[in-house]
Amino acid sequence: MERFALVNIGGDWMIDILVAEDNAEMGELLCDFVHGEGYSVAVCADGESALALFSREGAKLVILDIMLPGVDGFAVCSAIRESSDTPILMVSARIAKDDKLNGLLLGADDYIEKPYDIDILLAKIKGIFNRRYHSDVLSDGFLKIDRSKRVAYKNGNALELRQKEFELLLLLVENSGKTLSKDYLFDRIWGVDSFSEQQTLTVHIKWLRQKIESDPKNPKHILTVWGVGYRYER
Repeated sequence: MERFALVNIGGDWMIDILVAEDNAEMGELLCDFVHGEGYSVAVCADGESALALFSREGAKLVILDIMLPGVDGFAVCSAIRESSDTPILMVSARIAKDDKLNGLLLGADDYIEKPYDIDILLAKIKGIFNRRYHSDVLSDGFLKIDRSKRVAYKNGNALELRQKEFELLLLLVENSGKTLSKDYLFDRIWGVDSFSEQQTLTVHIKWLRQKIESDPKNPKHILTVWGVGYRYER
């Protein structure tokens, strides 16, 4: 059985992270943490479902348990490697050296022992996405954002952005096409311990629209998803 969260299918999109985990509670927990970091995620409870979903939709990263019913994690890893270089993180309670070597030799990028520290796993995920899918310059033809110089350009012209405006715009563009909740955006930009109020987010969205939209009152790029948050569209 497959469980999906914020999976955008069709066009140029694919699932960010595919998790193959037969422990329902662990799969649900991992899904919630990964989803909370802004990634789209799908969870499959067995190897056959994971392969079917990967074949159908693809994924930017696969987190793969070894001890899956039916087709085990080693077989799933081997099958994926026949046609894809998608990063694979193996997670397992099997900690024998032979198991680790087998996973790595089959093409896994890393092998993580259970129980794992969720912060360490999330850091590994972020590292993979930064190395594999992010460069210093992010461009969609309309906006160009230079992460290292912390400068954004609209149609080649530099935008005058405050620090938080830049960080908010970057987060939205990095998650282009995804709806991000107000709570998520506020926590990522201002921090959960911030003394600012969430209205600050609304004000910064207004400022960004004034700087990047042709008609800020009828935005085409920074869209409001009522009752949820905001989404950036190219």
